[in-house]
Amino acid sequence: MGVDKMTFENLLDRYAELAVRVGVNVQNMQTLVVAGPVQSAPFIRKVVRKAYEAGAKHVYIDWNDDELTRMKYELAPEEAFEEFPLWKAKGWEELAEQGAAFLYLSSSNPDLLQGIDQERIVKASKASGQALQRFRSYTMADKVSWSVIAIPSPAWANLVFPELPEDEREQALWEAIFAATRIHEPDPVQAWKEHHQELNRKVEHLNEKQYKALHYEAPGTRLTIELPANHIWIGGGSVNQDGVSFMANMPTEEVFTAPKRDGVNGVVQSTKPLSYQGTLIEDFQLTFEKGRIVQVTAKKGEDSLKRLIETDEGSCYLGEVALVPHLSPISQSNIIFFNTLFDENASNHLAIGKAYPTNLQDGSGMSDDELQQHGLNTSMVHVDFMIGSDKMNIDGETRQGEREPIFRNGNWAF
Repeated sequence: MGVDKMTFENLLDRYAELAVRVGVNVQNMQTLVVAGPVQSAPFIRKVVRKAYEAGAKHVYIDWNDDELTRMKYELAPEEAFEEFPLWKAKGWEELAEQGAAFLYLSSSNPDLLQGIDQERIVKASKASGQALQRFRSYTMADKVSWSVIAIPSPAWANLVFPELPEDEREQALWEAIFAATRIHEPDPVQAWKEHHQELNRKVEHLNEKQYKALHYEAPGTRLTIELPANHIWIGGGSVNQDGVSFMANMPTEEVFTAPKRDGVNGVVQSTKPLSYQGTLIEDFQLTFEKGRIVQVTAKKGEDSLKRLIETDEGSCYLGEVALVPHLSPISQSNIIFFNTLFDENASNHLAIGKAYPTNLQDGSGMSDDELQQHGLNTSMVHVDFMIGSDKMNIDGETRQGEREPIFRNGNWAF
């Protein structure tokens, strides 16, 4: 059967297999945790089947539901947002300690919490951030395998494809996801291996250069980002502490590293909306001095953005700098997904908050204090926002102070 003649069910099977065998790369007798929405139960059953076929010992499902989430924010008492179920946090920690893999299905309505009291959202975010801090140290240091994929929901599809008839929107979003994740390739698993190799070529070049700083120029953006000594660029797949490869984001088009915490200066302009905690933040600009965000403006969602930056001591600094060419497949689709998993892979981006320890030589074994001593930021949050366009130029500054082109007009210059 040719790819063009495949049924929708065949494509879903391929997507489930890709998530299991390339995304989290389930190993024999390993436990898999799948976090996903209740409306995606038919697809999650396919994932579970593929996981057991790959040799999984247990597959546990952590269900979520947008309607119930919204209901709690509207009706629960104020005290409810200052707590996070410790049984859940401890359970995930224990599973991570035992080497489980974690697959997250992204599907939420980007506007889910529109109109909700921001104080409730902030309290809930802090409570979950504190409770899950130890668990997140396992994923951010790549000690365990983890992956994020996307599943359409009606509310999300309505936002992405408002011009289509309502009964066609969700299928259109499925098709966009399949295209972005190479599901239509004759062999999607092989296609992802080749894509990983291409990203690695960029990674090797940048790691060899060990630039002292990056200089950004674009409409609304004049920014300098210093990079710490012994920084590491990463792209495509990762490897966990047991030597097993996995793909943390599907799709992924980025190569990324950590900025020097106090080495960011200038102004940066967003180029795509940011969906954060059920609120859309649009057309915003951040001003940096010695790494710290000192000024924020936004046409929509400014209060949400300011509260994000005030989450903790590290949430007003950057934790990631990522390079994505404008000619990436997602960018060329001209679709704004209102979902960071996709939009960050269509655009150069930065992340507010915690840096990945893996972006520093020997960083995975360091404490937060040690990481900060080496120039990396620590925080409870890590939120990507998009800054790239076809008008962006980026230079790398060598240790000798010379500048070399990395990006011209939004694309690789080497």
